[in-house]
Amino acid sequence: MNRRDLLRTTAGAAAALGLSRFPLGWCDEPNSPKRRILMFTRSVGFQHDCVKRKDDKLSLAEQIVTDLGKEHNFEVECTKDGRVFANDLKKFDAFLFETQGDLTQEKCQDGSPPMPAEGKKALLDAIANGKGFVGCHCASDTFHSAGPRDHNQEAAKRDPYIAMLGGEFIVHGAQQKAWMRVVDSNFPGARKLKDFELMEEWYSLKNFAADIHVILVQDTRGMKGKDYARPSFPATWARKHHKGRVFFTSMGHRDDVWKNRVFQELLLGGLSWAVGNVKAELPPNLEKVAPKAMELASK
Repeated sequence: MNRRDLLRTTAGAAAALGLSRFPLGWCDEPNSPKRRILMFTRSVGFQHDCVKRKDDKLSLAEQIVTDLGKEHNFEVECTKDGRVFANDLKKFDAFLFETQGDLTQEKCQDGSPPMPAEGKKALLDAIANGKGFVGCHCASDTFHSAGPRDHNQEAAKRDPYIAMLGGEFIVHGAQQKAWMRVVDSNFPGARKLKDFELMEEWYSLKNFAADIHVILVQDTRGMKGKDYARPSFPATWARKHHKGRVFFTSMGHRDDVWKNRVFQELLLGGLSWAVGNVKAELPPNLEKVAPKAMELASK
């Protein structure tokens, strides 16, 4: 199925969920500057199928984001080469990660050069100084905090990347259908979105930043497996990181999720907000919408 047919067939499902394009599809104002996104998909310990390349062709996820850029007038540069972060990052308005592991490690699944240690600092400094960051799925399985994997770490002891992102991957169980509860249907890309059920590889997460603004909550009721034997917790959120804007969604493992119009709309909304094209009210709401999110599953 080509992209045009895909959009046509998924449009009905999106309408059923109450999904609608935010104003102008990409920005609130006409004649906004053309934005440039760096999409980074280096994978150290495990490479997801959606970011695997064949014969130097873009992966599925990279192609979808590139196509969204063509449709909405933003440029996308896709790379797995960590050396890009040793260069001038000023030309990018935001960074989109579907990455895995310690990206400064030499060996990785795709054979690409690592991110230099100073490159990690350059990335975090760029975001703190006003660039946008969007993370999908395994972006939370990147640069882990020191300490027990099945415990929350004190805020001051979390990895700087995790502190920026606002949450961290612990583990996942078997793929299954589960419910996303929409707690902010005003965020760009989620306007008029209603609760929905989706087949996905669902992440169990920890180390939530106190100031995140939760958009979707993972409803753990009825989920199978000990990894989800915990209260409901954030699955998609946004936060300000100093001058920068950060958006994360735990979705993005399966190919059909990447092709899903609901996911694409959320991603597009997160990107648009991250680069400053649209505005959103983001009061911290973790305690209100997922008050027991820091309670983790027992061993």
